[in-house]
Parts: sequence; structure tokens; C-alpha cells
Amino acid sequence: MARTNDWTSRILVLLKGGNTSAAVAQIKVAPTVKDLKALKAAMIVGQLTGRWRDVDAAVDDNLALLSAPRLHRAP
Repeated sequence: MARTNDWTSRILVLLKGGNTSAAVAQIKVAPTVKDLKALKAAMIVGQLTGRWRDVDAAVDDNLALLSAPRLHRAP
């Protein structure tokens, strides 16, 4: 059974609502690299990249951290 993932949509709701500090906090504890890549793609499609520098930096930093083979989140 496939797991439905609405993490990306939840983060987008936070961003569109103007609560960037909560969005950054959630991005820092992102479940997987796949989720962060989906968020980044959704931000590009929604033309939200470049709007908040701290959010863009958090996404890029955590993508780099989670992509490293020695750092990962346990399920």
C-alpha cells in the first residue's frame, strides 16, 4: 500500500499563509530527500522560490545534509 504524502502541501500552506518560521522548522525535520525535492519542485512551479531567502536556504541546506550518505533520518 502506497503512503500518501501531504508533507509538501502542508509546508506550502504554511508558506502561503506567511508563517515562514514554522515552515523553516518543518523543513529542518523533513522526512526524506524525496520530500524536500518535491517541495523544491512545488515552490518552483508555484513561483515561490526567491521570495523568502531563509526558506530557500533551509531547503538547499537540508537537501545537502540528507543527501550525505552518513546522515539520514530513521523511519
